[in-house]
Amino acid sequence: MSFDEKIAALIQRLPKLVDHLETEEATKNALIMPFIAALGYDIFNPQEVIPEFTADVGTKKGEKVDYAILSNGEVILIFECKKAGTDLGQAEKSQLFRYFSVTKARIAVLTNGTQYYFYSDLEASNKMDSRSFLELDLEDPRPHTLQEVKKLAKDNFDLERILSTASELKYTSAIKKVLSEQYDSPDEEFCKYFFSKTNPGGRFVGNAKESFMPLVKKALNQFVSEKINDRLRSALEPEGKEADPEVESPIEEEVVTSNIVTTEEELEAFRIIRAIVTKVIDPERVAYRDVKTYMSILFDDNNRKPVCRLWFNSRQKYLGTFDADRNETKNPIENLSDIYQYGEQIVAAVQRYIS
Repeated sequence: MSFDEKIAALIQRLPKLVDHLETEEATKNALIMPFIAALGYDIFNPQEVIPEFTADVGTKKGEKVDYAILSNGEVILIFECKKAGTDLGQAEKSQLFRYFSVTKARIAVLTNGTQYYFYSDLEASNKMDSRSFLELDLEDPRPHTLQEVKKLAKDNFDLERILSTASELKYTSAIKKVLSEQYDSPDEEFCKYFFSKTNPGGRFVGNAKESFMPLVKKALNQFVSEKINDRLRSALEPEGKEADPEVESPIEEEVVTSNIVTTEEELEAFRIIRAIVTKVIDPERVAYRDVKTYMSILFDDNNRKPVCRLWFNSRQKYLGTFDADRNETKNPIENLSDIYQYGEQIVAAVQRYIS
């Protein structure tokens, strides 16, 4: 199984597991070890993964980091693990900070099994930064973040490439966090900036401030909504220009032609979908049939039981999902990881055929 398949399977299992993980060891076994395995490292091979790795700090002996990941005998990643649900605050980060300075690893991970914070030494050599350069939440996975995490996988690991993008990721993540906070509740300084731009020479005090601050929040909401609508309109525009006869019925017989080319990208998406349905059926019961304009994902290889469709033959890619009446909705996607967002619809389609 690929990284995408393994991560998809782990994400699908989370709801059933998280509430039952009452210890750190249970969290390691159920969530963190599978995560490390998803990155391609053999968790049972001490030449690749060492649990309880000795990381003595000065005169303080017996210090151990939960997992050290090795490549060619050198430590490249360290994991400090906490029980599921633990708030990964300053105390937990301080412990990892100490371990970082006594190993050769340039990447350190602090995790509670669902949240993963990735650190490096971008500001001072061999001194872990106070702020992570990447954050992954498996309960709310973002496709772009998953693609960055994938670079840490055994087959993809290139330290120089990772570090070259880590600085950019660190600041873009921080900027997005600030924007998110301001979007939810714009503060006075933020509102004052827009006031000065729209009211040159005006004074941001009293009634002017009181009346203007709610307008900033309202304008932000409208701006984001308009941008989303513009993007959706642009993505869906080709559908109105050229009707595709194959879209009309999700259960019509598909005609195979000699011009069909099944791409590796389509096969990778198919593997992700198989991983998503593992919690309800044997993934072998999901098959695909490729036609000229799309790939059908089918339950029991039955053309009258569509699970979803892959529309990957144009610049804008879509994942087609089906409702209870087998009406198809074409959802625009940018990356294969976006498929995770439609896991519920995919599982629901399979469950309808089971029942």
